[in-house]
Amino acid sequence: MNNVVSAERVHIGFFGLRNAGKSSVVNALTGQELAVVSDVKGTTTDPVQKAMELLPLGPVVIIDTPGIDDEGELGLLRVQKTKQILRKTDAAVLVSDARMPLGEEETALCRLFEQMGLPYVIVRNKIDLDGAIAPNTGELAVSAKTGEGIEDLKETLARLVKSDAPEKTLLQDLVGEGDTVVLVTPIDGSAPKGRLILPQQQTVRELLDRKAVAVVTQVETLSATLDTLGAATKLVITDSQAFAQVSPLVPDAIPLTSFSILFARYKGNFASAVKGAAMLDRLQDGDKVLISEGCTHHRQCGDIGTVKLPRLIRRHTGKDVLFSFTSGGDFPEDLQDYALVIHCGGCMLNEREMRSRMRSAREQEIPMTNYGMAIAHMNGILHRSLSLFSSEL
Repeated sequence: MNNVVSAERVHIGFFGLRNAGKSSVVNALTGQELAVVSDVKGTTTDPVQKAMELLPLGPVVIIDTPGIDDEGELGLLRVQKTKQILRKTDAAVLVSDARMPLGEEETALCRLFEQMGLPYVIVRNKIDLDGAIAPNTGELAVSAKTGEGIEDLKETLARLVKSDAPEKTLLQDLVGEGDTVVLVTPIDGSAPKGRLILPQQQTVRELLDRKAVAVVTQVETLSATLDTLGAATKLVITDSQAFAQVSPLVPDAIPLTSFSILFARYKGNFASAVKGAAMLDRLQDGDKVLISEGCTHHRQCGDIGTVKLPRLIRRHTGKDVLFSFTSGGDFPEDLQDYALVIHCGGCMLNEREMRSRMRSAREQEIPMTNYGMAIAHMNGILHRSLSLFSSEL
């Protein structure tokens, strides 16, 4: 369980005013000196994030945030960063000083949790100190210093994030035991040295878990691979940037899709990404396109996001389209300047953050698609790459 990637872990965010003891509660909950603590207001200046195992929850990401009441120009930036953390938070903990009633900023934060549909718990910290007020119904009384109430907090968090929904997988309903799946993974200048990228790794692992047969090849050896396998090939999954080369090599009788399209389905932005791809045919001179990636990898020569996609879009549209780029946790709140958002598969982002970005685009009526669907559309093979999912469309 400790090897679960961060994007697949439950994200628990700790929020509150400065000096409420957020970092102390985090340390008490995790049993580690995860966050620096002191009596000085504003000790936590940036979100602190740690992937770990927390029983009885299992693999989690714990996020300690700066005080929501931070002051000054720099403080406002920290508060903004704290609010960005909410996009990827699966459960929130509002830590409050038990010696004082909830303040205006804290109740406003609770309203924000509720608006976002975010499960949360109010923790009244420092109950070991003189002047502590008895908690209201539904609030937890804890002492980060003595450990009182910390086990109750663990159990409460486990209940908050528990889901009765069936576990989602990349290849659900697509592949069964004994099926042979060919994975096309180009190794070029933009490929990381000595390893596969995360979507490829996760797909291989799931195929092995399903007791299917994973055959990994490159574009140059794809035809020979398919000839060798013959009728045994159940499905071909390709890196999106190789769609144009791969599609003519795969017989029509064999389903073809991409890692990025599988991730759109997995992360919950499948239908909107399909619709958003149509905007590529309506772009005009001067239109701005936002290309956003969830990771912060070192960009190589021929990078797909900053080089290949813009080139392909200009060629497809014949228009002088303008581009902006974001990566990692950066994603603009205001999208009104953009005619289209094209996002990566989001393998480094959890589902809540991907849904948050999608919701932001939808509420501002800005079409949003992803790399795989955009590239398939511009190569005239989107319909083919989605044929596996016709029932979901």
